[in-house]
Amino acid sequence: MKKSVLFAFALLLAALGIISCGKDGNGDTPGPDAAVDRKALLTQWADSLVKPGYQRFNDKLAVLKAKTTAFTAAPTPATLVDARQAWQAAYVEWQKVELFEFGPAEQVSLRNHFNIYPADAAGINRNITAGTYDFELATAIPQQGFPALDYLLNGVAAGDAAIAQQYASSANHRRYLTDVVAKMDQTFGTVYSQWNGSYRDTFVGNTGTDASSSLSRVINAYSLYFERYLRAGKVGIPAGTMTGTPRPEKIEAYYLKGALPLQLATTAHATVQQFFNGRPGRPSLKSYLDALGAKDSRTNQPLTGIINAQFGVSAQQLSSLGPDLYATMTARNADAVASYNEMQKAVRLIKVDMTSALGITVTYVDNDGD
Repeated sequence: MKKSVLFAFALLLAALGIISCGKDGNGDTPGPDAAVDRKALLTQWADSLVKPGYQRFNDKLAVLKAKTTAFTAAPTPATLVDARQAWQAAYVEWQKVELFEFGPAEQVSLRNHFNIYPADAAGINRNITAGTYDFELATAIPQQGFPALDYLLNGVAAGDAAIAQQYASSANHRRYLTDVVAKMDQTFGTVYSQWNGSYRDTFVGNTGTDASSSLSRVINAYSLYFERYLRAGKVGIPAGTMTGTPRPEKIEAYYLKGALPLQLATTAHATVQQFFNGRPGRPSLKSYLDALGAKDSRTNQPLTGIINAQFGVSAQQLSSLGPDLYATMTARNADAVASYNEMQKAVRLIKVDMTSALGITVTYVDNDGD
């Protein structure tokens, strides 16, 4: 009995010794990323990606506002072409910042105000006829932003002369176009000013990994964007992968068609990969994961190499859908489905393996039915 008590006491001391050795000087058990400087990573994102990206987009938005103002002041085929070109340039630039749906952008639902498609053409026409509308209503989400401008600049009539004449003869059309751009300018201006104000320091200083941390919000926004808005929105839904029926009318920039829809998709895909890799020698998701020694759960190979390889395959398959994405969805739908499938392979790597390696909990729900 005495020996049993002594033996149990010895085991207790040993256990306490092990626990003590496993803690740092502050009594906190270091996580797997203790050697990684998260503040440096957040600083890089804020100062080299988000703020400069927003500045470039703000410049394009200012041109769009100027050109649509000129068009509504004097509606002609020439001023229409100028407004349309400014819309295209801003729309491409938007693809480079849309994934930043965290912080101020998330608070104002920036994506809902800018790029939920297809546009509700019937609702837009009702608004124009009524002359009254509220862009903050949930029903108004597809009646504003870039998709609404697609309809307003390309779809209200057949041909540039007829579109210009529609605006020349209708004050309500001119007002609606003006109000859509003004709402975009106002909503984005709120986000842009906060990043150039105090929010930048708030973002950089929030260095934890819990659900409210900057890292968690960025990773969730990144994963959600790739899965739902790039993979599904730009390719899967119009290809009919969820329903079995192709719906090419659900592509981005449906009313203009041509080369722009694919350009928007490939720009968005390139942005996702560039965000992952960052710049050589600077903090990035890739460098963070490499420092953690992150492995692919299926092959046990370095995770960043597997992710980049899959990005390369999916980018190539996406590019093959050109030159006209609408025509491809109609005539070569199997190729569009194949593009979706290649991006789906990257979803598992990002949403499961990457978040696990980073110690981040996925907080959004995949509701696209796949």
